[in-house]
Amino acid sequence: MTHTIFIDGEEGTTGLQIRERLEGRAEMDLIHLSENKRKDTDTRREALNDADIAILCLPDDAAREAVSMIGSKNTRVIDASTAHRVADGWTYGFPEMTPEQVDVVRGAARISNPGCYPTGAIAVIRPMVDTGIIPVNYPVSVNAVSGYSGGGKGLIALMENADAANAIDSAWFGYGLALAHKHVPEMQQYSGLEHPPLFSPSVGRFRQGMVVQVPLQLWSLPSSPSADEIREVLQAWYRGCAFVSVADETETADRVALLDAEELNDTNRLRLFVFANEETKQVILTAQLDNLGKGASGQAVQSLNLMLGLDETAGLD
Repeated sequence: MTHTIFIDGEEGTTGLQIRERLEGRAEMDLIHLSENKRKDTDTRREALNDADIAILCLPDDAAREAVSMIGSKNTRVIDASTAHRVADGWTYGFPEMTPEQVDVVRGAARISNPGCYPTGAIAVIRPMVDTGIIPVNYPVSVNAVSGYSGGGKGLIALMENADAANAIDSAWFGYGLALAHKHVPEMQQYSGLEHPPLFSPSVGRFRQGMVVQVPLQLWSLPSSPSADEIREVLQAWYRGCAFVSVADETETADRVALLDAEELNDTNRLRLFVFANEETKQVILTAQLDNLGKGASGQAVQSLNLMLGLDETAGLD
């Protein structure tokens, strides 16, 4: 059976990577618009309504407009923008988030693809909250560094074009310092927290890859858990998942001196670590992923596979 897919915004960073993962798959029939028709409203409307699944790789307002153009009850949607991440009627497209989420994604008509930072943060926080290790009112901090591709075409141009008038030549910079990053609402909602986490994102001079870290003072938690107990909870939570793994003590020890943000590039994998100092009863819960893979295009293709009843891993590494 062939499934008709339309990527609205396929020329963007995420859209290009989704297209690369779908091209060549015999079960996919991709609708491509010529360059002079990509912004033509009538042409886009026709493509959106002809598709079995429309994947929106657009700015937020354009994504909302695209959804309003869909009149067909047969068109299902995956939205890669921030527009519908916490909206009613939309399913959060992180299949491993809870044991039940994979089936919710399979049956969904409207999927909001998670942000890259929230994917890593929620992956380590949600199991801790649901098992009672982290209280819902606990003051959670999330620190992260991403490759510059997460900033889209504008930031990519500034980082890669040394001749640009406002080119960026720094090796690292922090941002979101007004403490109102657009990813915070989904982090809070899908982590199960009563209060917004304190989120501190940054960008490094590498194109893609990501590390997200959540520090915990174990002595401050009601159950005063050990690092081993936390690792066991995570391992049980993600047991059997194709793309999410939890590093054991040996693998964790190998990364203590150096954790490479680019190690999982070009994959849909998400690797979790529990770095610990048992003497001080402190841990750093850490997620390592490709911001353009499990943090964007790979995640969208994984949800697409589930929605179409296909092998969840098809077209993904």
